[in-house]
Amino acid sequence: MAYGLLFSAMKFKKVLTKILIWRAKHISHRQFIFILSILAGILSGLGAVTLKNLTHFFQHLLEGKFIQEYHQAFYFVFPIIGLSLVFLIIKYVLRKKVSHGIPSTLYAISKRKGILKQYQMFGSLLTAPITVGFGGSVGLEGPTVATGAAISSNMARLFHLNQTSRTLLIGCAAAGAMSAIFKAPIAAIIFAIEVFSLDLTIASMVPLLLASVSAIITSYFFLGDDLILPFSIEDKFVLKDIPFYIILGVIAGFVSVYFTNMYEYIQTLFNKIPSSISRLLIGGLAIGLLVYFIPPLYGEGFDVINSLVQGNPGKALENNFFNLDIENTWVMIALLVGLVLFKVIASSITFGAGGVGGIFSPTLFMGSIMGYTVAKFFNQLGFGSFSISESNFTLVGMTGLMAGVLHAPLTAIFLIAEVTGGYELFIPLMITATISFSITKYFTPHSVYTMELGRKGELITHNKDHAVLTLMDINTVIEQNFISVKSTMNLGDIVHQAVVKSNRNIFPVVDPETESLKGIILLDDLRPVMFDQSLYKEMTAEDLMQNPPAIIDLDKDRMTDVMKKFQDTGAWNLPVVSKNAYFGFVSKSKLLTAYRRKLIDFSGK
Repeated sequence: MAYGLLFSAMKFKKVLTKILIWRAKHISHRQFIFILSILAGILSGLGAVTLKNLTHFFQHLLEGKFIQEYHQAFYFVFPIIGLSLVFLIIKYVLRKKVSHGIPSTLYAISKRKGILKQYQMFGSLLTAPITVGFGGSVGLEGPTVATGAAISSNMARLFHLNQTSRTLLIGCAAAGAMSAIFKAPIAAIIFAIEVFSLDLTIASMVPLLLASVSAIITSYFFLGDDLILPFSIEDKFVLKDIPFYIILGVIAGFVSVYFTNMYEYIQTLFNKIPSSISRLLIGGLAIGLLVYFIPPLYGEGFDVINSLVQGNPGKALENNFFNLDIENTWVMIALLVGLVLFKVIASSITFGAGGVGGIFSPTLFMGSIMGYTVAKFFNQLGFGSFSISESNFTLVGMTGLMAGVLHAPLTAIFLIAEVTGGYELFIPLMITATISFSITKYFTPHSVYTMELGRKGELITHNKDHAVLTLMDINTVIEQNFISVKSTMNLGDIVHQAVVKSNRNIFPVVDPETESLKGIILLDDLRPVMFDQSLYKEMTAEDLMQNPPAIIDLDKDRMTDVMKKFQDTGAWNLPVVSKNAYFGFVSKSKLLTAYRRKLIDFSGK
């Protein structure tokens, strides 16, 4: 058996080598990227189809004849069953943690050179449909992107592509995933550029287009022309609605801030629970209670969104636990506000309990309800014969919340416009998205996707200088061929044991016991006294040393911090410490050389 596997591996490697040689002779690098981008789009499309169908399979399975009669009671137990299954799969089948889709992909681009592990190609496929199908209040977009990104990353590694090409193919996978899910190819491209901070150039645009088109064709082939949001604009935009859209933008901004802070708060609470079993039980029971009392929180929630867009909120609220009269408009508004407030709580608990999913759908869910509720509220107040379009506000509300929560205003605008054919709403979409994004950005500098990386300074952004520094590894520029001296050494020992043997002009002074950095001695400090032997036993390292201009902490400082310290001090060499012990030096010349090389690699030139 083992011999057969070894033989197959050797045969595959031999075939792959022949393919690579043939490709190098007959296909240019650019053409090869085009081919791989099409393949990335197709595979991402297949991933989206698989995730969607598996989720629908589980939901259909749980809505059988027997369960249907007692469905309200089963809302309580379904989520904890699903989370338990996910826990068992992760622990005994995958044996590795399945991280949140888009944040884990951003981390791989930022700190792992775009390398995603092989198990990530199928980790989300096995766990996300169970999470959502059994009632987890999350979406499938993040897992779909993560699956496509992992496939593209490993495909790039298989064909020995560099980091720049690998990152581009990951962006192609993201565009393909979104294109296949929403059948919105243009918005999908903007999503890849906006969220993954890809450079908008011809070199990246053509592969993104190819991936997006191939993914949507794949989706049409397997899923037909069904749309997640089947809606056409009927109410036209009028100028007198602008003040209300401005108000909607402000509300969307503060709801986005609430979403981000509540999500982070609940994640922090669950991170404090040491046992994964405890997190599962606590989270499973909590989400079970929430969906039992508030059934619309079950799963992705696109049925609720479509009910609101079609002007039928009663369908979403008819199963409210307390049997409140939804014919009363104020009762309906109160219930809808409750859905907005509790959806992010349900989603965060699902993640905290170990569920696998994304926040894209919860954002759309909350945004649609928020927009509809604002319109309903103003219409209920009454302005004579004047009323605003509740369906339009439902669509624009989704844009406002996406722009705020995801920090992706362009994606939000084009997605809703493209999915609904609502290009007539471009002006209100832009107004609401801009206001919401501006307010959210002021209070929360990073999106839900990027908050952890952003806080650590490890986030790739459209700022090329910052992006290049983020991609650099500080360990590659540390030099350790400096001879250190003990703080108790006298001048004679320093001359004979350090100066004579070193070809550097700096000597770190360390504590003889702890190896902690006490200071530095420059060769210029030694020249006036090193030839006076009468001082050899009188002067010590502590007498000669000085404080360094700045110290680089290997455990805390990022490359952006290192570069800033060089700029602020004007130094050519700075000492590095790790765990309070001397570790080495970084020179400005080596740092700038490494930066230049990384910039060339990053730009693909």
